[in-house]
Amino acid sequence: MKCINCGTDNKLKDRTANQGRCIKCNHPFAFEPTSMGNIKITDPMFAKLISDISAQGTLFFTPKQLLYFLDNRVRRNPFNLSSNFGCFYLFFSIWAPGFIGGILSGVLGSNSFVIVLFIYNLIWVVYLFKNTTSSKLNNQGRKSSARKLQVLGLIILVGGILISIFILNSFIAFAVAVIIGMVSLYLGNRQLNQIGVAQEFLLSQSQINDWLNRWQQINGSILKILPSPKQENTPATINSDVTAYSFDRLVVCDTASIAQLLIANNFHFENNCAILSITGYPQSIFDTTMQMLRRNPDLKVYAIHDCNPRGIGLVHNLRTNANWFLNSEIAIIDIGLTPRQIIATKRGMFIQSSPESAQAAKQLPEEIRQNLSTEELTWLESGKFVELESFTPQRIIKVLQKGIAGSQSLESDDSSLLLVGDTGNDMYVVESFG
Repeated sequence: MKCINCGTDNKLKDRTANQGRCIKCNHPFAFEPTSMGNIKITDPMFAKLISDISAQGTLFFTPKQLLYFLDNRVRRNPFNLSSNFGCFYLFFSIWAPGFIGGILSGVLGSNSFVIVLFIYNLIWVVYLFKNTTSSKLNNQGRKSSARKLQVLGLIILVGGILISIFILNSFIAFAVAVIIGMVSLYLGNRQLNQIGVAQEFLLSQSQINDWLNRWQQINGSILKILPSPKQENTPATINSDVTAYSFDRLVVCDTASIAQLLIANNFHFENNCAILSITGYPQSIFDTTMQMLRRNPDLKVYAIHDCNPRGIGLVHNLRTNANWFLNSEIAIIDIGLTPRQIIATKRGMFIQSSPESAQAAKQLPEEIRQNLSTEELTWLESGKFVELESFTPQRIIKVLQKGIAGSQSLESDDSSLLLVGDTGNDMYVVESFG
């Protein structure tokens, strides 16, 4: 493992002999991968993670975003399709029939080699299919396993048919090869197009927090990681010249953590907008900001939220809450996340599932349900949900900027927004989250 301080490569015996320090500069290592179990982290890897998630140290991020980011990085595809998988499969397709088939030949006779070969391929089909539904793999890993199923199906079909016709001259072997090969192809095609497999974390937030504390004790503070949002109930003093103005745009988040993230990254300055959370963050300027916003009859409101029952209800809350925009005719643009976007996306998202989310979805008010398709309601009521913090700061900012840019002319035929509902108020939904 290379030292991040001087770049010296330290072998395990060197690190052990020097009490976990670099043999050249004596800088301590934060991690020892050989003692970390299944999840192995090295100092260079962690340093790169911090750099990548912060866009080379230019963007703030939350500890939960780091959890998602690191969890995705440590997920490994079982095999590489072009090298490891092919070599492994071919080696054991020869070794298994030869060795195991030879042992069983005394019982099964000469057919033992063919029987073992078919069983070997059937085991691969079952194993790869389980990978395509595994909550421990990310979307890329599941799709990779589905493609392997397709390749395996072709190998079984071609190889099995040729062996059964030209070597065994057996209709039974021909039929078995066709059945296993077609099943493998069918499962591969079906699983390649599957939508919304729920995932589980391989790591926990407490692990991430422990690693962060260890890292910062040794390497100093991580400047771009955000603390938990603070409650500041004391109103801030704002110059009267500033409060005389208003904003053309308001971004409303369903959580204080996302509002804090956007503010910390100066989104409000760079895009000339106000940023608030539905929970009232930041409390110190919330009332003053709302007074300023209500002065602008042309205000546009952009809602950005988790894709869960609480988040889906954000726009409804803005429309019906007297503290927000009750009886107002302002346009509200739902940036997402929505089930519509997740179902339509080609990219993998970290989808989770819980009974609590399923129960909350079934209790959504009718005013919210009528703006959702049957497919969206089914998705929500299955308990699935996606959190905004599963995306990097860079992607959240990019999607929000794109949504704002696309809403400049809401009535235009070229608009990327979809008008939803028939409530007398304008509500628009962005059809794609990036």
